[in-house]
Amino acid sequence: MFAAILLSISVVALSQFALYYWRAVLAAVACQPVSEGVLAAARVDNRQVTGEDFATFATLHELTPTLDPRGGGLGFVKTYYSLVEKLSTLVGKRMPAFAVWCEAERATCARYAAVQIDMRLQLNYEMAASYRS
Repeated sequence: MFAAILLSISVVALSQFALYYWRAVLAAVACQPVSEGVLAAARVDNRQVTGEDFATFATLHELTPTLDPRGGGLGFVKTYYSLVEKLSTLVGKRMPAFAVWCEAERATCARYAAVQIDMRLQLNYEMAASYRS
């Protein structure tokens, strides 16, 4: 019985750590600068990236080819975005501070997608240049 309790506490602690680590990586990538070309393609020229732009960036990410076979998608980020969006619609009207947090999280997801597009394009340019030489 004690072993089962210890195992379940350990699994919960490890899951919590994994979630916090994943969220920190998401925020670190989202803080990187985005090129003007990506912002222009998404029609976000002279304003901040908001959570409303995530769908546009996700579509652009799917349309951007990758030459790297390890290139992944936005799977977990899309799931996280939709979860935060649903929480915002359910609880946001009763708790304005929570709605502000949800909007910040949605904007972080949108910036993450924009940075991923930029990184994918940069990698494609580098790989194409190396193939040419």
